[in-house]
Amino acid sequence: MPRLALGLAAAVAITCCAILQSVAAERTVRDATGRDVVIGDAKRIVTIGGAVTEIVYALGAADRVVARDSTSSYPSAALEKPDVGYMRALSAEGVLSMKPDLIIAVEGSGPKEVVEILESASVPMVMVPEHYSAEGIVEKVKLIAAVLGEDDRGAALAGDIEAKFAALSSALAKLPEADRKKAVFLMSIADGKPLAAGSKTAADAIIHLAGATNPMADIPGYKPASDEALAAAAPAAVVMMNRHGADAPSPDKVFAVPALSTTPAAASKSLVVMDGLYLLGFGPRTADAARDLAHALYPGLALPEASAAQ
Repeated sequence: MPRLALGLAAAVAITCCAILQSVAAERTVRDATGRDVVIGDAKRIVTIGGAVTEIVYALGAADRVVARDSTSSYPSAALEKPDVGYMRALSAEGVLSMKPDLIIAVEGSGPKEVVEILESASVPMVMVPEHYSAEGIVEKVKLIAAVLGEDDRGAALAGDIEAKFAALSSALAKLPEADRKKAVFLMSIADGKPLAAGSKTAADAIIHLAGATNPMADIPGYKPASDEALAAAAPAAVVMMNRHGADAPSPDKVFAVPALSTTPAAASKSLVVMDGLYLLGFGPRTADAARDLAHALYPGLALPEASAAQ
């Protein structure tokens, strides 16, 4: 009997210890939708959104990622993970088939009915806020760090990001307002019709972070731009992004478009082409992307040293 009692006592002690450890591992975070999400010791994570995946990797949790969406192309190691599809065209079955114990998705993922299914599933799902600003990136990092239980690493990464943005802002403050260039971002040029970025877009935000102005900012979102609108905008530079599997835009092709042919940008052949996720992802490398765009727009301006972030 004494041995049996001791055995039972030991079993109870081990069980209680396990329960306490499990409870201690749990944490509650408030996501972009205002929901309080309880997170356990997540070891099978699906990441949705290029910046989300990049942050998870930067926080040292790559081994916990079991799948990612198709916009998650950085770091290159992420491409080795299964792809659950485009972030705005997800299927609940595809995501849940990866047997995740946590889903981290950027705000704007969809479609809405799929997100509702995922949020109602037994798997915790955290929606990460998407704000196109330096502060918004820091907010993403801190939330994801809290979700992962990596607060110290999150604080270090957030501090590094803030320092880079501060250094860039200080350098750009020396640029006279009269010398700030007008730059237009074109998402695409289909059949000679440019699709330009207006306000409330990642493109508009990165243009401002690089010390330039967006003459198309009067209209929100991405909209087709008429020849008259682009002529009136008179951009000094055109910014575009590389698309995977497509030919990179070239000055000869871009400035042959009638809507752009008479602009100051065409006269100087000022076309800046950058990787899409790097330029518009608003993740850990965005300060570097803004710095690189600023360098392309103002090659003579003293800017912070470039990093190896790309």
